[in-house]
Amino acid sequence: MLLLIDKPKGITSHDVVDQLRKITGERRVGHAGTLDPNATGLLIVGVGRESTKKLGEITKNTTKTYEAEITLGATSDTDDAEGKILSNKVTKRLSDEDIKKILRQFEGEQMQIPPIYSAIKLKGKKAYELARKGKEVILEPRKITIHSIKLDEYNFPMLKITCEVSSGTYIRALARDIGKSLGTGAYLSELRRTKIGEFDIQNAQKLDKIKV
Repeated sequence: MLLLIDKPKGITSHDVVDQLRKITGERRVGHAGTLDPNATGLLIVGVGRESTKKLGEITKNTTKTYEAEITLGATSDTDDAEGKILSNKVTKRLSDEDIKKILRQFEGEQMQIPPIYSAIKLKGKKAYELARKGKEVILEPRKITIHSIKLDEYNFPMLKITCEVSSGTYIRALARDIGKSLGTGAYLSELRRTKIGEFDIQNAQKLDKIKV
């Protein structure tokens, strides 16, 4: 059984799995495409042996669509609102055309450096574990594709976009890089995933509404 879950803010993707184990009574439960605790939206969950086996194939090489809120004029050591925020004291308000011009430059295939606070492993250790211990973390750039990026709303310092990206793309890193290109600095303040391939958030269920 595959379930489409609308993950709420404040819990991990693994927390969703734990709750579904209790609801379904099934131990073999897994998810595809982790969402950070601060993020909301579509999470595909497999319940039972056969469904969990299919998760990797279902999401392999699929595009994902996100609605993101980016805060300009500040940076974060985690590239999102969970980290230490450093203000850049930017007062100049960029025009909508300035924003759109920069966003267009991010469309297409490119190399992206993942956030140092990520689960990527270095010599058997997760990058975020090393970063939390104050150790230097150097991650190699990874090839990603941003298929589309659209400006939804701009009211400095808040910038809202919708983007369709390849698997492996970090929206936190995209927010960071947009801030660099704009010369303001930026971090990801809100994130919602709305699509994974053909699966849409419109067909997802709230955790507290699930009945099996």
